[in-house]
Amino acid sequence: MSEHAAGTPRPTTLGELRAAGYRSRSVRDELRENLEARLAAGQPLTAEVLGYEDTVLPQLETALLAGHDVILLGERGQAKTRLIRALVELLDEWLPVVAGSEVRDDPFAPISPYGRDLVAERGDETPIAWVHRSERFAEKLATPDTSMADLIGEVDPIKVAGGLYLDDPRALSYGLVPKSNRGLFAINELPDLSERIQVGLLNVLEERDVQIRGHLVRLDLDLVVVATANPEDYTNRGRLITPLKDRFGSQIRTHYPYEVSTEIAIVRREARPMPLDRPVVVPWFIEDVIARVSHVARSSHAISQRSGVSVRLSIANYETVVASATRRSLRAGDETVVPRVSDLAAVVPSTQGKIELEAIEDHDVAEVISALVALAVRQSFTEHVVLEEAGQIVAAFADEVVVHTGDDLPDADYAATLAAMPALAHAVERVVGPDAGPGERASALEFVLEGLYLTKRLAKDAAGPRALYRSRGR
Repeated sequence: MSEHAAGTPRPTTLGELRAAGYRSRSVRDELRENLEARLAAGQPLTAEVLGYEDTVLPQLETALLAGHDVILLGERGQAKTRLIRALVELLDEWLPVVAGSEVRDDPFAPISPYGRDLVAERGDETPIAWVHRSERFAEKLATPDTSMADLIGEVDPIKVAGGLYLDDPRALSYGLVPKSNRGLFAINELPDLSERIQVGLLNVLEERDVQIRGHLVRLDLDLVVVATANPEDYTNRGRLITPLKDRFGSQIRTHYPYEVSTEIAIVRREARPMPLDRPVVVPWFIEDVIARVSHVARSSHAISQRSGVSVRLSIANYETVVASATRRSLRAGDETVVPRVSDLAAVVPSTQGKIELEAIEDHDVAEVISALVALAVRQSFTEHVVLEEAGQIVAAFADEVVVHTGDDLPDADYAATLAAMPALAHAVERVVGPDAGPGERASALEFVLEGLYLTKRLAKDAAGPRALYRSRGR
């Protein structure tokens, strides 16, 4: 057996473990067999990551079935770390180890001096501890100052001062890699490691040996290594040494969501809810525009694509727009928090820290972001809204008729506009439905007016989040 039977006491000694029929498996076999069972049952590798069902996940499943170490290549914000952490669910829930072992020794085949000595001394009375799968995952963010001691280990001066010789294996203090034995070890941004430390990982990936300060410590490590890197760094011109690249069995390219709908689903799941005493309703077109801002930024020549445009941008902008609407509702006394197009002006602070511009001065950042938002609104409007009354709405702006909008106006101020312009009211109803509340109708009104302006059927005078819409003939 690979795990104790559900509901039965777990063995506490090596003899009990042997009598229970426990069968040791390598981590690779454990991942492979558990994944095979999941796939046979029609379950995905993970439901934690959206948009990878037909691209990344099949490649990762294949790599795990092949028993490979894996490196994920992708720009920031492509869920690489989340994908790695999801692999923990493929491990057995509980794992027996030699109690007190730093490297989670297999009771049947200990690799450390401590484990071997204890099993030799106690035999079937060797105490067993059980480790949950959540504890069998170690993660390290690679930085230039990461040391060999951090990853592999170091001679412990305290143990030497206690009477052990320098060449005694018991004088060693293990790093993250040996301590990850019988588990998963993840290293993020691998090329950021200095070349000297990268060299130290070569044997870990190929021979599973570690060498510490002249000690040839033969630790037959059992672990799966998963790394991440930016494609810009993972080249012959980058900062990763070629022999280390060769040690990874599979290289998998991640990507941003291909569909706006996928990005919206991610935002809905990841955005932090605000604790409010009033309901929050985010209209579909506001969600669509927020997701599109990220999509158009990923194809914009003004934005540096080397570092990417993270999905975190969409999440942060969603939270910012809802916060802007909350601020207005608290001041205006609106019963429901409903974001509008005018609230999109608030995304400048939440966007400018998450994009890098190509050869444009810092004072132009707000202008670039405003252009991205305008393009996203126009795309959403032209793709989803068909205005049968467009001519009637434009005609209603004759005779010096103007409409004011802004992030400081209460919902009630928009009701009079809709009452005075029936064609506009009909268009708004089709956008949000006949049962929409005042806040949703106000939001739809702004969306329709902005769409008419961006498709060159109305004129607009704007000052930040406040705008005045009028006929183009004036």
